[in-house]
Amino acid sequence: MRCPFCGYPNTRVQDSRSIENGSVIRRRRECPSCGAKFTTYERFEGGRFMVIKKDGRREKFQREKLMNGIVKACEKRPISMEKIEEMVNSLESKARKLGTEIPTNSIGELVMKELRKLDKIAYIRFASVYREFRDTEQFIKEIGKLEEENDR
Repeated sequence: MRCPFCGYPNTRVQDSRSIENGSVIRRRRECPSCGAKFTTYERFEGGRFMVIKKDGRREKFQREKLMNGIVKACEKRPISMEKIEEMVNSLESKARKLGTEIPTNSIGELVMKELRKLDKIAYIRFASVYREFRDTEQFIKEIGKLEEENDR
């Protein structure tokens, strides 16, 4: 693997471990040229699935889009990138099980369910964009639902 920092063509694998029930291999690497350390993930690509957008268009599932949305919701929260990566792996696996064509609302609901368990603030941030909150009333209603859930 080429070093992403200096471009040296052969990096060394320091540690490999299987994650996500063996479907992903996480490798810690080190560049012998510049000494940089970084992590790579090796995962099964398999048959790609399509996402059906709200307007009916279909596009290939893009893991990066899912990751970016979750990272944005978790910004400035005490959530590690490793935890986010685990969540994205889990969500992608769950989405694959839904079929070869999945509506965006199904993916959005899966994301909200996971964020709700992980971090309430990240959940509210994601929900506000996903559900297109128009005013403070919608925020208040959603926060009220979370408080009711906590009371139970």
